[in-house]
Amino acid sequence: MQVALLIYVVGVAAGLILTDARPLARLVLALAWPIGPLAFVVVVGGLLVAALYIFPVFGAVVAAGAVAAWWVLT
Repeated sequence: MQVALLIYVVGVAAGLILTDARPLARLVLALAWPIGPLAFVVVVGGLLVAALYIFPVFGAVVAAGAVAAWWVLT
């Protein structure tokens, strides 16, 4: 937990010091910077779900891998 807090504080400090914006914009960007990685995960997850539907062969391979993993792990 302390490592995550340290990374967040460093990101906030970098956002406050290094961005070229007005003070309010600097504050908003500095406090909201962790949203970027979360947005990346959500978008990539959505694209993978869409790929399962759009490319049936890819969906079949993923389903077969999930069944094989479940079978091996149980």
